[in-house]
Parts: sequence; C-alpha cells; structure tokens
Amino acid sequence: MPSRPPSADRLALRDRFLTEAARDLLAHDRRLAGLAVEVTFDGGVAHVRGEVADERPLMLLRELIGRLDGVYAVWDWVRVAGREPVVLDLGCGEVKQDPAHIGVDVRPTKAVDVVADVSAGLPFRTGSADRVFAVHVLEHLPDYLPLLAEIRRVLRPGGLLHVLAPWWRHVNAVADPTHVRLIDVQTIKNICRMASFRALHAGCDGATVFADLQPVGDRHGPAWDAEWEAVHLSRFFD
Repeated sequence: MPSRPPSADRLALRDRFLTEAARDLLAHDRRLAGLAVEVTFDGGVAHVRGEVADERPLMLLRELIGRLDGVYAVWDWVRVAGREPVVLDLGCGEVKQDPAHIGVDVRPTKAVDVVADVSAGLPFRTGSADRVFAVHVLEHLPDYLPLLAEIRRVLRPGGLLHVLAPWWRHVNAVADPTHVRLIDVQTIKNICRMASFRALHAGCDGATVFADLQPVGDRHGPAWDAEWEAVHLSRFFD
C-alpha cells in the first residue's frame, strides 16, 4: 500500500506509459483483434470508449488492462451492439464524472438531473443502469449497505459499480466533518461478501480507494466465489 499518492509529474508519465501498454494489448493480443475501442489513462484510471458487438471482448479487455501495474480502476463508456450505456452518477454534486451521466444528488445543481436522497433509495427501475458511479459517497453514509442493495437492484446483469472513497489513513478521510465512515481496500473485500459483489479491480494510490464491482447472485449470475476471489484478487486483498 503506498504511503502517499504519486506526484502529478509521475502520474502524468505513468498515464502515458499505461496508455501505450493498452494500445499494445489492442494491437497484438489476438483475442482483442478488431475491437473498436480506445483506451486512455487519467490518474491511473483507464478510460475506455468505442463500440463492441457484445460485452465478452470488453470484459476481457477490462481484465487484461487491470493486470497492468499502476492501474487503479477501469471505467468504460462503450456502446454495446449500438446502444449507449446508461450511467448513474450518485452524489455527483457540482461535477459529473462525464457529461453524459445521469447526475443524482440530494442538492440541486447544474450537474444534477435527478434530485434524490440516495440513502433513501434510488428512483430508477430495476435493471435500468449499465454503470453506477459512487464517487466520494460511501464515506458520508452511516450505513451504506442499503444503498449497495439498491445499486444491485438498478444494475442490469453484467452492470458495474465504480467506487471511489478517501483512504482512511489519508488526511482527506478525516478533514471533512461530514465523513462518518472510514474506507480501506479491505473494506471493499467485505463489501463484496456482505453485499454480494465481485471485485474486478481494487486499489489505493495513497489517498483514494478505488474499486470496480460487479453484482453476483440472484438475477446477476453465480454466487460470490471465495476461491475465485482468493486466487484472482490476492494482489488486492489480504
């Protein structure tokens, strides 16, 4: 676990390196041949855009990118079979992670499309979202398990939840008096167990905890698999 976040100069250089590495994957891995996507990096987070005929090669690309050292998360805005993804941005405040997102917040701002208290439920149909962003949200909630259950409900099968939260050992975690919960990468491990998610990726840059989570069980697919987690995610979790 890094003791402090990397400098801006190092991050910029590493983003250039990771962008080149992702381009090499797309150019030379036969399993990704013909995939019409572009991958760039911003602060160690992969941004994937483009179009695919179905989700299988996209999920493979996510896995391969996630194996690269220095990757904190993999975010995608990819059309699948010509359909634009539906992305919810919970607790977006003044700025959404992408202008195309559906911004949700209890306080109306220019970025908010739906005014709602996310701790009291999500005003969206079951299986209506492809991606959900919860950026600097969980640390503000005394109990975020009900919200995670709601996110599971609104995500369609194959959908993903992207979490960012301040790392508990960084000053940002305690400087804000509205923060009521402390988050660590190990917290993500137990979120998976208690809220029925699979961690596709998890990491920390010394200031922020990142996680890409996929619901499992019920209508989403197989149950949480402890052996899969132990083998594939030992680089993230103790």
